[in-house]
Amino acid sequence: MKQKVYIETSVISYLVARPSKNIVMAGHQVTTQDMWNIIDNYDIYISDIVIQEASKGDKKQSSLRLEAINSFKILEIDDESRDLAKALLIGKAIPEECPEDALHIAVAAANGIDIIVTWNFKHINNPFTRMMIRQVVENNGYICPELCSPDEFLGDEV
Repeated sequence: MKQKVYIETSVISYLVARPSKNIVMAGHQVTTQDMWNIIDNYDIYISDIVIQEASKGDKKQSSLRLEAINSFKILEIDDESRDLAKALLIGKAIPEECPEDALHIAVAAANGIDIIVTWNFKHINNPFTRMMIRQVVENNGYICPELCSPDEFLGDEV
């Protein structure tokens, strides 16, 4: 059985972004492309929030983002997910001004996703937030998906 992987919007943005001159961002872009080469080995999921976020901004870029995700399974944002997202915000695992980030995590957890892949180090994937996210998710009766960057996801694949 394939592992279930949720792709957060930041990953899709790096995948289709114009090449960056910033060495860190350029490295993220290359890693994201490397990850894209192996995603067929996994069951890939997104949610309506990914589609909404990917649709924003420059029309050409948003078109590329939407094209990149058009074959992925879409998880519904239901009441269970909304309740868990609220718990993440109330528990201060995710800042109040970032409810979309809480929804990404909640939808994935409520649907039994194994891994969330994200470049969002500020609000999702850092040691301080990961600990708080895991605590809130587990206190609400769910198994917390592993949170990782495309670098971590690839491991030694490349």
